[in-house]
Amino acid sequence: MPIENLARSNVVTAQEHDSVQELATRMDESHVGSVVITEGDEPIGIVTDRDLATRVLGNGMDPAEATAGDVMSDDLATADQTDGFYKATELMSEHGIRRLPVCNESNELVGIITSDDLNELLADEHMQLSDVIQAQRPEY
Repeated sequence: MPIENLARSNVVTAQEHDSVQELATRMDESHVGSVVITEGDEPIGIVTDRDLATRVLGNGMDPAEATAGDVMSDDLATADQTDGFYKATELMSEHGIRRLPVCNESNELVGIITSDDLNELLADEHMQLSDVIQAQRPEY
């Protein structure tokens, strides 16, 4: 199954010059743990809630003065929207990440998929498999 069918299309984004205080507010209001930093429609970085804790608070930065560009991870791994589930998990594992922006063939941001999304999918698949097993199990 292509991850374009699994990815969330309502990605929370910001610009490189936005303050980390603005990012934290967006994360809180949107109930997400990351903001994808874009230039036009292309993703150029990501800031996670962990980045805010370690790079901003941990380093004593002023959240009103520090910008997304100061703290974002710019070695961004992305997936193509036609990639499959296994490719997404492989990319997450290779890069040690839990959030993976999804792009189209023009490298424009079209979604994001998280390890939570993938775990939820696996849980659903396990539940369906469990239903098959229970339906075929003899009564005890």
